[in-house]
Amino acid sequence: MAEAHQAVAFQFTVTPDGIDLQLSHQALTEIYLSGMRSWKKRIVRIKNSVITGVYPASPSSWLFVVIAILATMYTRSDPSMGLIAKIQEHLPVSQSMSTQCQAVVSAVLFSTMLWLMLIFTMRLCLKQLLSYHRWMFEQHGKMSTTTKIWVALVRIFSGRKPLLYSYQGSLPNLPVPTIKDTVKRYLESVRPLMDDKEYERMTKLAAEFESSLGNRLQWYLKLKALWASNYVSDWWEEYVYLRGRSPIMVNSNYYGMDFLYVTPTPIQAARAGNSIHSFFLYRPTSPPLLLRTVIPLCAAQCERIFNTTRIPGEETDTVQHWQDSDYIVVYHRGRYFRLRVYQAGRLLSPREIEFQIQRILDDPSPPSKGEAKLGALTAGDRVPWAKARTKYFSSGINKRSLDCIEKAAFFVTLDDEEQGMMGDDPAASLDRYAKSLLHGKCYDRWFDKSFTVVYYKNGKNGINAEHSWADAPVLAHVWEYTLATDSFQLGYNAEGHCKGDVDPSLPRPVKLSWEIPPECEEQIAQSLAVAQALADDVDFHVFSFQEFGKGKVKKCRVSPDGFIQMALQLAYFRERGTFCLTYEASMTRLFREGRTETVRSCTNESSAFIRALEDVCKHLFRVATEKHQLLYRLAMTGAGIDRHLFCLYVVSKYLGVESPFLKEVLSEPWRLSTSQTPIQQVELFDIDNHPEYVSCGGGFGPVADDGYGVSYCVLGENMINFHISCKHSCPDTDAHKFGDQIRQALRDLLKLLSPSQTEASKTEESQPKVKKEQ
Repeated sequence: MAEAHQAVAFQFTVTPDGIDLQLSHQALTEIYLSGMRSWKKRIVRIKNSVITGVYPASPSSWLFVVIAILATMYTRSDPSMGLIAKIQEHLPVSQSMSTQCQAVVSAVLFSTMLWLMLIFTMRLCLKQLLSYHRWMFEQHGKMSTTTKIWVALVRIFSGRKPLLYSYQGSLPNLPVPTIKDTVKRYLESVRPLMDDKEYERMTKLAAEFESSLGNRLQWYLKLKALWASNYVSDWWEEYVYLRGRSPIMVNSNYYGMDFLYVTPTPIQAARAGNSIHSFFLYRPTSPPLLLRTVIPLCAAQCERIFNTTRIPGEETDTVQHWQDSDYIVVYHRGRYFRLRVYQAGRLLSPREIEFQIQRILDDPSPPSKGEAKLGALTAGDRVPWAKARTKYFSSGINKRSLDCIEKAAFFVTLDDEEQGMMGDDPAASLDRYAKSLLHGKCYDRWFDKSFTVVYYKNGKNGINAEHSWADAPVLAHVWEYTLATDSFQLGYNAEGHCKGDVDPSLPRPVKLSWEIPPECEEQIAQSLAVAQALADDVDFHVFSFQEFGKGKVKKCRVSPDGFIQMALQLAYFRERGTFCLTYEASMTRLFREGRTETVRSCTNESSAFIRALEDVCKHLFRVATEKHQLLYRLAMTGAGIDRHLFCLYVVSKYLGVESPFLKEVLSEPWRLSTSQTPIQQVELFDIDNHPEYVSCGGGFGPVADDGYGVSYCVLGENMINFHISCKHSCPDTDAHKFGDQIRQALRDLLKLLSPSQTEASKTEESQPKVKKEQ
């Protein structure tokens, strides 16, 4: 208990001679340095808020404007056209202030108003510029003169050295599409899924909706769009994510994998040391997120990366974010530990974090009664967890420990298993790796935290993320940074340990205490049973397709994403003999507080191509991929249909009116749900010289009980990684068989586009071998 004594700043004892007061100078020093760190962070936060608030100008430009106005006054010219004199007339009269002093104050006030007007004008111009989206519809590699001029103007109005949140006030609001366009595109999207009779019935429903109730609902949406920053995002977060009462494990949470071929170190504690340190290096101010190095993306979701937790409720959950946290919570063998990563106001070095992690691994203490599987509450249904939280965790020692978990920067699991591509059956090992990251043992992750980082016994790691607070690209940005910093900047010594020295006086990680009554243990067991049944039902298949990649696809003058989507359509049709409503996620972060929109990848054009494939119809393939790219661009530029239909449905519920059309639209199942995981920071990874340092990407669970969830990641020129999920309980789905169909579909499509090629050439480079724990 030495660390407990160090934490006490003073002690006193009552003796016959009076009160004996003892001060701990070390503890007082720690308190002082911790306070200094806190104040420094507050000052930096205020400074960044000021810089962001006056963007695209800078605080120093205010001084320049003031000096310029004062200089013109002394040359006896009046740039204000009499406004400075008017301000001077209305200044409060003070006997201690001379006429000259009043003139200076008036000039400063005028200069400030002029400066603020200039900022407002520049921001308005930048907002109008960022509303231009024609560049997205131009042929790749060919930029029109208009777009070149637009790029130059955006760079001019973007100012110098913007911060992460600098563009927030300049991003345009998400536009509300017209009812006519949305209904038209919806009918077009479902045509290949319906026979003539069914389509005629849906057309009548749509026409009736468009001519009557639709216009009334649209009026409310336009009113919201004028008032709110984004007419979709708050409702999307609440109704799609937070109001769901089923388990978020598998159904909502997603995962990301480590490097595919290498493990930087086989030492579990060392990998955690470098990685955790890297996460905290990401936290200070970072540059803005830019598309094509010019177009800013909304950074609103980045605010909740750290110190964020989903709080269960009986009717709806909430997302709680705290301002700052200097510790993480670590789970190991049924115990929870609080690990402070700051000491005396400084971030612990990777070697020191490794030292602290090793202390946890070596700690022999058993979990307290009911503690070992406590995390299962976050994996089961939400209502029982909400009730248990209120009843058993709202006061006393349980509340303090739960608060510690929920307010932590993020959650860490030290897993006793070994994972990754390894052993005699690397394909099966990747499947196990994916399932482990998606759900683990159902009680060894805290699924409510913004993200849980998992470190395996052999040095592999991975991440599991809660979905309501942000979308996958936001967390993927952090994950890419962490992987690159861990391996290429921090590195390890010859023995595989983190570099640097250790301060042996570091206080030990503190084990959290719990008092779990038998009734709560029973609820934990029930939640675990629900979660385990869900986890056991998930069928997963992960594979790396290396016969060709985007290099060959681009030579065929086809979009790689469109190519893969057509392959998925072909694979599904071959397996099921029909087409299905297909979901592909597209971002809308070109707009303020934008999240996602749906690209309906199954189109008239794609279905016509697939039906005509035996006739080797190249033209239809190109028409289908071009239509897919058009839909993707429309979704990114705010002209998608699904979020609009969703918001119309929400308004109808608020008004208490029923729409047969909207009810049917919103009930249609997405039997094929897809998402691409793009590499956003290519500059961090040298794939040409270090092809083994590529991540396998990430994945998610199936959206429909009788459908597939497919995530894919295009890496370099010659690799595409796929993550396929479905349910064992559905007799019509099989992840491995669907994977085989996807492989064959990719080969057939490339052969279609390159008929002279009898077989897609294999990549000649030998693949790096897995680095295993010795």
